[in-house]
Formats: sequence, C-alpha cells, structure tokens
Amino acid sequence: MAKFTVRAENNNLCNFPNFLNHKVSIFNTLRPQRLNLFAQNHSLKFRVSCSIIEREKEKALEKQRILKGLKVNGELSKKRELISTSGNELGAENEEKEVGFEWSWPPWKNLPQRYKLIGTTSLAFVICNMDKVNLSIAIIPMSHQFGWNSSVAGLVQSSFFWGYALSQLPGGWLSKIFGGSKVLEVGVLVWSLATMLVPYLAGFMPALIFSRILVGIGEGVSPSAATDLIARTIPLEERSRAVSFVFGGLSFGSVTGLLLAPPLIQNYGWESVFYLFGFLGIAWFLGFQLVKEDRPWFSTESMSWPPSFSRNKSMGSSLAELSASLKDVPWKAFFRSKAVWAMIYAHFCGSWGHYTCLSWLPTYFSEELNLNLTEAAWVSVFPPLASIFVTGIASQFADNLISKGVDTSVVRKICQTIAFLSPATCMILSSLDFGLPPWEVVTILTGGLALSSFALSGLYCTHQDISPEYASILLGITNTVGAVPGIVGVALTGFLLDSTHSWSISLFAPSIFFYLTGTIVWLAFASSKPQTFSEGD
Repeated sequence: MAKFTVRAENNNLCNFPNFLNHKVSIFNTLRPQRLNLFAQNHSLKFRVSCSIIEREKEKALEKQRILKGLKVNGELSKKRELISTSGNELGAENEEKEVGFEWSWPPWKNLPQRYKLIGTTSLAFVICNMDKVNLSIAIIPMSHQFGWNSSVAGLVQSSFFWGYALSQLPGGWLSKIFGGSKVLEVGVLVWSLATMLVPYLAGFMPALIFSRILVGIGEGVSPSAATDLIARTIPLEERSRAVSFVFGGLSFGSVTGLLLAPPLIQNYGWESVFYLFGFLGIAWFLGFQLVKEDRPWFSTESMSWPPSFSRNKSMGSSLAELSASLKDVPWKAFFRSKAVWAMIYAHFCGSWGHYTCLSWLPTYFSEELNLNLTEAAWVSVFPPLASIFVTGIASQFADNLISKGVDTSVVRKICQTIAFLSPATCMILSSLDFGLPPWEVVTILTGGLALSSFALSGLYCTHQDISPEYASILLGITNTVGAVPGIVGVALTGFLLDSTHSWSISLFAPSIFFYLTGTIVWLAFASSKPQTFSEGD
C-alpha cells in the first residue's frame, strides 16, 4: 500500500515556535513541520513510501540482533563498521524514498557563476543601447514641441558623447580598483536615473544637456567594467564567445530600441520611452544584486568592498590608497607598446565608420534612395539585426581556431581584418554608380556593417589577451579615442554634405579611408602576446 507525501524542504530562515510540535499528515503520514518565510533554497519534492520499506527495516533489525550476540573480545570492534552501515541503512530506509523531480527556483540557480555574470552583463548592454537610441527617435517630436532647429537638436544628441568620452579612462581605473561588477552596476543606475529625468528637464536646455552627459558617463564606464569582469572570470578558450555575447547586446539593444520607441511615442508620447527604458535599468540594478554574489535578499554580506579597503579606514587613508593605485598604473609602458597603439588606432577607425553610419544612414536611405520615413526607419534596423547573427558566428569561429592551436594573435588579426575590409568593400560598391536598385544597396550596406561585428572577436578581445590585469584601463584608453568620431565625425559628415552634396564624399570616403589604413596598422603591429607592462621594460 503506497503512501504519497508532500512536504516542503529546507525551510530554515524564519520560524514560529508555536508550530514546532504541530504535525501535518496526508494519508496517515506524520511529520513535524515548521512555518518559515523566505527560504533560501526553494524546492518542491514528491516522496513515496511503501510496505517494502518495512520489510527492509525488519532485515536491518535482524542484522543488529545477530551482531548483538557476538562477543565483545575484538569481534564486535571488527564489526563496528558493519553495525554503522546497518544503522545508516535503517535510518535511510526510515526516510521515504524520493521519486519524480525537483523544481528549483530561480531557473539560473545551478548555472556556473561566470555564466550568470556574463548573461546579466549582456542584458545591461541591451538596455545601454536602448537608452542610447531612444533620443534619436524622440528628438523629432521634442524638436517640434520646443521649437529646436537642427543645430540645437545636434547639440543635444552630441552631449551624450561628451560624457562618454570623459568617463572611459576613469571607468577603466575604477574597474581595476573596485572590480568591474561594482562599476557596472553603478553605471547602469546613473544612466537609468538620468534617462528618467529627461522629460522633467527637457524645457531647460542646460539641465537637459547635463542629464545627457550623465547618461554618457554611466554608459561610458560600462565597456571597461565588462572588460574587467570578463578578464577576471572567463578563461581564454571561452573569451571570444563571452566578449561577443556581452557586446553583442549592444546590437540587440539598438534593434529593440528602434522597434519599441516609435509605437511608444505614437501611443503614449515621447516621454514614455525615457520612463520605460529608465525603469528597465533600475530593475536590472535590483536584480543584479541577487546574481552577482548569488546571495539572497537582505544578506548582511551583500555589500562588496574592494580588497584593498577596510570599512574602518578613514576617508583620508582611502583617498591616499586610490591616489597610490593611480600612480601604480604603468602609463608610460602602455604608450611604448606598438600593440597598444595598434589598438588605439583600430578603435578610432572602427568607431568612425560605426558612429557616422549610425547617425546618417537613415537620412541617406531617405534622401539618396528615395525611401519614405517609415521605410527608412525599418531599413535602419537591418544592420544591427544582422550583426546579432554574425556575432555568434564570429565568436565560435575565433574560439574554434584557438582551441585547435592557432596562435591567438593570428586569430585576432583575421577577425579584425574581416571587420574592416567587409564594410569598406561594401561602401565602395555603394559609392559607385552601378544603377543598383535601392534594396540591393541596402542589402550590400547591411552585409558590410554586419560583418564589422567580427571586431568583437578581434580588437575587443585583445585588451584581455595582452593584460588581464590592466584590460579595463587599456579599453578605457582606446575607447576614449574611439569616442572622438562620435563628436567630430558626425559633425564633419554634415559639414561635408552641405559643402559637396555628395554622400560618397561626405559619408563613405572618410570611412573607407579609415577602414583601409586601420587594416594596415592592425596587421603590422597588433599582437595578443601577454605583456607585463613593467616600467623597466
């Protein structure tokens, strides 16, 4: 006769003493229960016990009766292990045998910690680019409401890159001192709060610009923080996939933001995109507190402190240690390295093509290819959407080559060369007058820009390859230079377009130049060989 019993497992946080002796029974099975709240391990187990258990119990008792008859002159001591085993069997058989399944919550509970961190970091980058592109859509109704001309609208949009450029080096340094996860969560919180403030500050231009600078600062520390986190937690053979998965969130964020923003603005007003996207960032911040240390809510240990700091230290001593750590960074050794200069120039070249196309391709599709605004908006989604698929292929390609023994420097050079020559070739084809229909031009440009995502398995992995210790600072250096095209390149493209009225000269020619020269410099000087960067080198 089988007995079916359901009971809660691992309830050990909060107790009500009045219920300690209370017994809950289902089908004549009695078991003491405690009423608990917020159990740390949530699981549901189904147990079945049957009459076979009683038979086994009798056999175990029979063994014990036989052993009791043995003399104690050495034989019993020899049999202690058997007695212990029999006792364990009896105790085990007294418990109901488990059958069925165990349902654990949350679903990521049993994942390795490094996968949890990489997944949440990628999600942060999705929200990052959603908050980056939301203004590019909302700027149209905002300009109409507040009477902004194109110059004022351009000033508002470019203010993001001011904060983005200024925060690169500080973000890398802070990530090295405090750890990438701490800097990342603070960055997300800052840019999310600043995003939610935009509707309140839009009528006062200095405050609006300051809020966008804060968004740029928050998002600017994130690449260095993610690089530090990857360098600390991900082994070399998984690094390409980790970098591609994390930074690939930017492309997914662009697609999501471009798709969500128009219907939100149309139905709920332009303010809604800032409220919703900002709220998502704050929700991520709260969720990350659970994931980063894999600890429950209200844990007294949830606050992580830098290893070099103590809670009892004075502010003066902490500032002194921060200053000393800044002096310990081998700045001169960085700039004596040819590999570092190759990364700096390659980052500048890649960013020129990326930022100018991100800003001007919708206008190019609308004016040069005679697409209406709706078509131009949808077409603008194609390059980042295609990049999502290319990113997965590129990371697997790179990691497979490394696992087969191909030199890491060779793999990084191959990937970055694809990332530069592919968009350059497609821009050359688009610049020449072959009489191609608009949708073929769109397809060519989409393919070229999507293949530029191979950089995530090239340039963006090299910082961790040559120095995991200083990876975040190195990315801060290269990303600072890489932010310059966002300020200069976008404005220069508009100036050249007004002067020449030629998209080939204003948009494509400078990008082609930087892609080609970047390829040459990368192949000549780039290296993934680990470097110590000691000042004596």
